[in-house]
Amino acid sequence: MDSALKNALIEIVGEDNVTDQLIDMVSYSYDSSEHSHRPDCAVWPQNTQQVSQVLKFANENNLSVIPRGAGTGLSGMCVPIKGGIVLDLNRMNQIISISIEDRIAIVQPGVVYADLEKALAPYGFLFPPDPGSGSVCTLGGNVATNAGGVKGAKYGTTRDYVLGLEVVLADGGIMRTGARTMKCVSGFDLTKLMVGSEGMLGVVTEITLKINPKPTARSTTVASFPDLENAGRAVTQIMYSGIIPSVLEIMDRYTIHCINQNTDLNLPEVDAMLLIETDGYTKEETDYQMAKVIEVLKANNPDQIKQAADDAEAASLWKGRKSAYAVLARIKTHFVLEDVTVPMGNIAALLKGIGRLAEKYDLQIATFGHAGDGNLHPQILYDGYNPDEVHRTEKAVAELFQLTIELNGTLTGEHGIGLAKAPFMHLEHDQNAMAMMRAVKKAFDPKNILNPGKMALEVN
Repeated sequence: MDSALKNALIEIVGEDNVTDQLIDMVSYSYDSSEHSHRPDCAVWPQNTQQVSQVLKFANENNLSVIPRGAGTGLSGMCVPIKGGIVLDLNRMNQIISISIEDRIAIVQPGVVYADLEKALAPYGFLFPPDPGSGSVCTLGGNVATNAGGVKGAKYGTTRDYVLGLEVVLADGGIMRTGARTMKCVSGFDLTKLMVGSEGMLGVVTEITLKINPKPTARSTTVASFPDLENAGRAVTQIMYSGIIPSVLEIMDRYTIHCINQNTDLNLPEVDAMLLIETDGYTKEETDYQMAKVIEVLKANNPDQIKQAADDAEAASLWKGRKSAYAVLARIKTHFVLEDVTVPMGNIAALLKGIGRLAEKYDLQIATFGHAGDGNLHPQILYDGYNPDEVHRTEKAVAELFQLTIELNGTLTGEHGIGLAKAPFMHLEHDQNAMAMMRAVKKAFDPKNILNPGKMALEVN
């Protein structure tokens, strides 16, 4: 990096908080996707004022700035595709306050999801979205992606809990959005606009979150279905039965097969397995909900239904679903993990379509995910050192997105667009919608310095 630029950044954040060392640039060149590109340098700001000064400096010198949390994203969102400055927010990791009487927590963006959960536990509260990478991902990243998880069907995603933000704009200006209140309809909803904006409109430096009392009881059941249509019908019927389960997960036949090949779980090799959980504040409440769910399951011809008698049995039933990602990641040298989402009534059609793609392109595709909100994770396994296999994977991904849109779905339920899905934005969004999104981007970031190259929103 140019020494004058480096020295200017050192003046802002201090010498120990700036790096352009090769080993660091390699580390900051990638996230959990298959994309990579090295930045010119990285900085670790300690507070909002330093973020403001870095952005002001970058804007004046036309330098790209890429906000980064833990790098757990799966869409290339924090990959510095045009070089520039990585703004690592991990050292802004303070839980500023917890107010149980107001049901809010105020945090900095570098707070790890699991650390907030630990801080809330003594009060009997939680922050519900529960992303799969919760042990390591940061809340700033959750806001950038509108992260969700296994409890999305009942509890929603990050957007449903963000009440207000402090945001540093591209020119270094500092903006506050929202309020500390449960309701706020004062002016345009800039808070919701920022959630899911992938660091392209501003850098979040403080987050005000709504928190919930933690349910104290739960019931867990697994059901096996030899027929995919019956499993899909069961999902749909559960979700309009009057019961909203806290968890409704699905695994397809190939996922189950891979788990059995690589563990000693001996799951039944059927077309689909559903894992369902209900929660509440008494055992009677959760058992009543689960009894209604089991009625629906039985009406759709399952092979087997297992209900956990206690927490130990519940943990045993969860083992298969929790092992899926790790087991599949070891099978081939590379994988693509997507998060396409369709209306719940189209889950079976999506799973069948994925099976056809696997056959057409001679690929291993295992699918699992959040059936309760239609958000599935097809994990395409391939040899990244085989050009033909890479090409077939790319073709399959493109057709997967086309199929999803034909089924009235969306490209992403929780991972975001980033680099990975940017070429396919036109499938979901018409020309007017894309033009409006580009206009919003340009209004917030006229010089296009904030996380450029993402979401197909390049502006001139």
